Order: sequence, then C-alpha cells, then structure tokens
Amino acid sequence: MDFIISVTPLIVAWCFDYILGDPAWLSHPVIWFGRAISFCEHRLNKGNHRRLKGGVTAVVLIAATYLLTWWLMQALSPYLWLNLAVQTLLIFYCLAGTTLIREVRMVFSATDRSLEEGRRQVGRIVGRDTAHLSAQEIRTAGLETLAENLSDGVVAPLFWYLLLGVPGMMAYKMVNTLDSMIGYRSERYRQFGTVAARIDDVANYIPARLTAWLMVIVSGRFSLFGFVRRYGPRHASPNSGYPEAALAGVLDCRFGGPHDYFGETVYKPYIGERERDFSYADMLRATRLNRKVEIAAVIAVALVKALFCYW
Repeated sequence: MDFIISVTPLIVAWCFDYILGDPAWLSHPVIWFGRAISFCEHRLNKGNHRRLKGGVTAVVLIAATYLLTWWLMQALSPYLWLNLAVQTLLIFYCLAGTTLIREVRMVFSATDRSLEEGRRQVGRIVGRDTAHLSAQEIRTAGLETLAENLSDGVVAPLFWYLLLGVPGMMAYKMVNTLDSMIGYRSERYRQFGTVAARIDDVANYIPARLTAWLMVIVSGRFSLFGFVRRYGPRHASPNSGYPEAALAGVLDCRFGGPHDYFGETVYKPYIGERERDFSYADMLRATRLNRKVEIAAVIAVALVKALFCYW
C-alpha cells in the first residue's frame, strides 16, 4: 500500500503530461520563476560585484523554492488525498516531455512550409539567434534541443525527485529556469549568471549522462556507448554533449558548428561524424526515442522507490 501511494503521483503526473503537455490555459510555476528572476536581474545586474549579486540571487531563489515546496508538503501531510493531488500537479508541472516533442514537430512542419515560419518556430525553443538560419540549421537546432531537453525536461527532474522528492524536483526547475534566463556568456550575463550556470552544470552532471545511456539502451545500439564517450565531452557544456552525442549516434549524423548568440558567433565542436540533411522521418525517429527514454526513466524511478518502501 505504501508503495502504491508513493508512486501514484508520479505515474498519474506522467500520464497527464503524455496526454496534455503544458496546456496554454494552465498557469505554470516557471512563469512565476521567470518573473522572480527577471525582477532580481533588472535590479541587481548593474554596478559592482555582479558575480556576487548573481550568485546570491541564484542560491536564494533555489533555496526558497525548495523550502516553500517542503513547507507545503508538510502542511498538507495530514490530508492524504489533497497531498497526493498537489504532488501530482507539481510533478506534472516539472515534466516537459510532450511539450518538447510537440514543439520540435512544429519546427519541422513549419520549416517544410516556409523558411521564415521555421525560424520563428525554432526561436521558441532555442537561445541562439534564428534570423539567418538555413532550413538545415533550423532542423539541426530542433534535434539538438530535443536531445538536450530530454535531460533537462524529463530525466533530470525525475532524478532530483528520486533524491529529494517533490521539493527537490521544484528546486531543480528553478535551477534550470535560472540557467535558461541568465546562464549565458554574453556581455550582459557573463558575470551575473556565472553561479547560476555552474549550479546548473552540477545539477545536470549525472542526469545528462543517464539520459545518454538510456538513449543508447532503449535504441538497442549498445556499440554507441563508445561513441558517446568519445563525442560527449567535446561540447562546450559539460553536460549537453552527452545526450546530443547519443542522438547523433542513433541518427548517424553530426551536430554542432557555429551558432550566433546575442550577436556573437560561438563555434561549437562537431558531435558525430556524418554531415547530412535531416528529414521529417529523422524527427519522428528521434521523438520515438525520447518517448522510450521517458517510459524507461519513469519505470526506473518507480522501481527504486519500491525498493525503498520494502526496505
């Protein structure tokens, strides 16, 4: 009975995400996270000691998210069904598998219709400048994001849920939001976002590698373990290269190359060996891989929680 109660919020939340994604009509905590980060950044990212102020901002917001969620769970502990309902809702908020897949599908569909539409669509999910991307670069950006955010949007939240429960999952979501907003090496964020970016690197270190190994396992291409070990560390990020390398291996393609961020060109090492054009079929193959990894990760977390219950 304890096991059923402990895994029910996770299973139900994942089913909701699978069916619904992130409905536009439902307010999302990330919106509030973004407003809090923006409020602090506009007031503190100026003058002296920007690195210190950015670091304090990141630590305070992450700690506050964890503590507030922990307090909410404790306050609701006497009310079992309400507690389970709130846990389910918060876990649902932290999972982004379906939304990611939908966005990448729309990138490929939009690019097939027109270059400008594809650029606008991919601009919704990437941080790079998209105004001058070619059709191949748009599709590449979509696939790279699909791989990277399989870790950020599914595996990493589940990893921190397993370690620290719903409060840890919500705190990770704040970490990820901080990095996506201020964790850039541009002139504006280079100092203020340094600590946020480093925290994100630490929080994603294990999940990114788990994501890559799961991608290899569910694909059945076990020879790709060596491929991932060779190409994963080549990415400028200590983590993003691993799931990207796994997807490059499965699709037999190449990611990386020059990208523009805030008017600055960043040259990223190539991940993979074969340069080729991408098609809609490649996207479908990649999204199916994502789904298999999601299911494997949810089952793995449920099994580990079962072991803890029986111990």
